[in-house]
Amino acid sequence: MAPLDGSAAYPSPPELRVPEELKRAVDEESRRKAGIFEAIYAGAEGGGAKPPWDYGAVRPQLREWAEARNLAGGGREALVVGCGYGSDAEYLAQLGFRTTAFDFSPTAIAAARRQHPGSEVDYFVADVLDLPGDWLGRFDLVVESLTVQSMPPDQHSAAARSIAALVAPGGTLLVLATTRDEGAVVQGPPWPLTRAELDDFAQDDLTLRQVERIADGTWWGAELSRDSS
Repeated sequence: MAPLDGSAAYPSPPELRVPEELKRAVDEESRRKAGIFEAIYAGAEGGGAKPPWDYGAVRPQLREWAEARNLAGGGREALVVGCGYGSDAEYLAQLGFRTTAFDFSPTAIAAARRQHPGSEVDYFVADVLDLPGDWLGRFDLVVESLTVQSMPPDQHSAAARSIAALVAPGGTLLVLATTRDEGAVVQGPPWPLTRAELDDFAQDDLTLRQVERIADGTWWGAELSRDSS
């Protein structure tokens, strides 16, 4: 796990604040569309169907990636993007990461805290396009699974840049998404990612190290790392 080496210690999770440059990336209509996810979680809490993206346990693609690398946190910092009910975040905490997780849906975060009493994971309500400035460059491991593809395509690039900015020097970003061929038209949500869209995560000195089609070719598994210097 060389890409995870050489990261620094960080203070306790920061107070949430809104970076001005990211405010400009989000308009009222975008927020209205995103409200569908809060409605789905609220419906599930009221006895309706569970969110279709909720696996009910750690996502198999994340577990396979971690086990293939004998991943161990060793007290380093991890962040789970769009954490839902928190299964992936709890898994990383069990591996020894000091884990932070966030979701756009207040209902999802409340449920995650309730489902994992006594958890060491720090759960926050936050918008991927409107993240705390104190999170920038902080995390040794960032896991993005299905969040960007849940957003309208005109937001994909901004969301990818926002997520990429969270990775610490020497850190790693894992992107898990379902696949879409170039030029294919889909009526989302979701809007699966093309191979070209994975390049949007490679910002500044964050380098795309590996891209694979996994899960019988239906998912992307992309690993990026930032130089430690």
